[in-house]
Amino acid sequence: ASKGMVAWARENAALSGLGDKPIRWIVDDCKKFVEREIRRGNRYDGILMDPPSYGRGPGGEVWKLEEQIYELLELTAQVLSDDALFFLLNSYTTGLPASVMEYLLGVTVGRGRDGRVWASEIGLPVTASGFSLPCGSTAVWER
Repeated sequence: ASKGMVAWARENAALSGLGDKPIRWIVDDCKKFVEREIRRGNRYDGILMDPPSYGRGPGGEVWKLEEQIYELLELTAQVLSDDALFFLLNSYTTGLPASVMEYLLGVTVGRGRDGRVWASEIGLPVTASGFSLPCGSTAVWER
């Protein structure tokens, strides 16, 4: 996550009345962070994941969502607590439709947990036509 995006998220949280809530803001390589949390034994009751479609790390590492999301979901599922309430995954990658995201969440996060998995497209309403402009997808596991 970039510092600018986290600043924007903080502002959104404050505007939503969540400014004083215990939200942990993290600017780090997500895979390395999750691997550290697994080693430390830390667990979370809810996770919001909005990974980039593509990126390059400081050492030239390449991130491609379609190629690496399964492994990241497998790792991240390990830091959900036994009492976890939700896991939300957003994607703005055209090569990752809602049905695929639903499947991926079901076989990783949803495996062995009570709850349901569902997915939907994300779109921006177009006033002139009454339709929505597709922008991506979201998938949710919830207890």
